Amino acid sequence: MTAAGTRVLGIDTSLRCTGLGVVEAHGSMLKAVDFGCLKTKPTWLHSMCLKHIADGIRTMVASTSPQCVSIEGAFFCKNIKTAMVLGEARGVAIAACAELGLPVYEYAPRRVKQALTGVGGAEKHQVMKMVMRLLGLDEEVQQDASDALALAICHLQSARGLAGQQEPI
Repeated sequence: MTAAGTRVLGIDTSLRCTGLGVVEAHGSMLKAVDFGCLKTKPTWLHSMCLKHIADGIRTMVASTSPQCVSIEGAFFCKNIKTAMVLGEARGVAIAACAELGLPVYEYAPRRVKQALTGVGGAEKHQVMKMVMRLLGLDEEVQQDASDALALAICHLQSARGLAGQQEPI
């Protein structure tokens, strides 16, 4: 807990554009502390992309001091190569958080959508609009950063008993 409230880092992992978003809760009030995307270039070696993700997470944690992390759980993917690349990016993110001593909680995509919109099959733009409304943001947020903020909000709701209690992974 900070003096203002609980801070959660949401991470939406991807090799090319990992979304990060830190949300602070003080009672029922939510505030976006920081958010953005860790972008990598197609010309970078795979290993450099993974290092960039880990370094970016460490930097975000150092500047925002979250108490825990919320990450999207594994989901079904038809393309095995895509699933492996996403799994590697997710693994690097989890390892970086564990290295920093932060508990990591995972949420299924449908659960995040349900927590924010009330509908597990909500469209991405609906989730983005709810993120903007809940955080009082006037301008649209990049999709991956919005998803990361949604993950953080979902965890905060879970911790308050609004979305079902979750155990760290």
